[in-house]
Amino acid sequence: MKTLYDCKKNCKVRILKLNTNKDLKQRLISFGMIKGAEVEVMQQTARKSTVEIKVGKMQIALRDTEAKLIEVEQL
Repeated sequence: MKTLYDCKKNCKVRILKLNTNKDLKQRLISFGMIKGAEVEVMQQTARKSTVEIKVGKMQIALRDTEAKLIEVEQL
């Protein structure tokens, strides 16, 4: 299982599953992060504590704990 946390900069992936609680899932869905959505990893902080991603035209920063809950497949 590969998660968003495992991805490197400029990696393009498709979301397979959100393994999150209800509140976080609703927040991610509001950003367009749904099953099948394509996401690009823009940057990770030096200690990988945050992952900056692009969904559509929106850029979002996720905590590492959140990124570890999102299953993806590389495109």
